[in-house]
Amino acid sequence: PFGSRGADGGSEDKVIPLPDRARSGDGDGDEVATPNSPPRAATLGDGPEVGLTQIQLADKNFDKDHFLAGARAAFEMVLNAYAAGDTKALRPLLSNDVYENFAGAIAERAKAGHTLETTLVGITEAAIVDAELQNKTAFITVKFVSEQVNVVRDKDGNVVEGDPNQVTRITDIWTFARNTRSRDPNWTLVATQSPS
Repeated sequence: PFGSRGADGGSEDKVIPLPDRARSGDGDGDEVATPNSPPRAATLGDGPEVGLTQIQLADKNFDKDHFLAGARAAFEMVLNAYAAGDTKALRPLLSNDVYENFAGAIAERAKAGHTLETTLVGITEAAIVDAELQNKTAFITVKFVSEQVNVVRDKDGNVVEGDPNQVTRITDIWTFARNTRSRDPNWTLVATQSPS
């Protein structure tokens, strides 16, 4: 999945991104972050090049294109697991704070007797918008623009939110982190944001 390759040049990574809301597409600025998370997209401006260079120097196996390919795959896996309410699939992919937020939203949805149906029509953009190295930890922020169909149904199958016939363009900004000295090649989703 994303970021670095094994010593043999093969992939050992398991990239896994996460959703932060019921995918309403309203772009209301919802954000989940850890206390020491890197600056959000609103403060970006210098571009990711310097940070990517620092990460490559700290982790010789890091490959930007491989990371992005894994991030795209993880985006879809997280969306599907979130919609299905599969907290076991989400757990290894998310930081504690992000997981608690997702699990809480899933529990509230279940308590209300609602189900979420998400169809990812396609990812139209996946771009690294920020990258930095803080001590030994690499942070990479990716902007995903996707087309999705999102519908919330009640226990009787009636639509309570969304439109099963409408494709919505959604922008998500996700920050992934990884200790560059760790043998574990996996990145963790540490922050999610939907820009206003």
